[in-house]
Amino acid sequence: MKDTANISLAKQIECVFWEISQELLHLSSGLIFIHIRNNIVGKFGVKHDPIESVNGKWEGTEKGLTAKQINAFREMAVESLAYKHWTHGEIQFEFALKKDLLYTSVTFESNYNMANRLKDQS
Repeated sequence: MKDTANISLAKQIECVFWEISQELLHLSSGLIFIHIRNNIVGKFGVKHDPIESVNGKWEGTEKGLTAKQINAFREMAVESLAYKHWTHGEIQFEFALKKDLLYTSVTFESNYNMANRLKDQS
């Protein structure tokens, strides 16, 4: 990504989804995490749900998300920013395909640094 200081957080989230879209095409469930500091995306990625084996054999994975589902997921992610009321933290988007329907949820986590707060008060 280019210099993100001048790009809206919504546009940065869209860029995240663009970066990971090829990975999502092969996943039926998982968690997208996005670390944010001063409303700027830093680290982001995908945590895949585990692949399980039965009697020592790997079970075939279901098909991944379609391009249409990824687009809808991205739009939901951008819209969810209306519920974020902090500048430092993490957003997690959990997703799962069940009978070709995409289920998603979002978790917001705010982060604060006590050392910075104490420094500001001295």
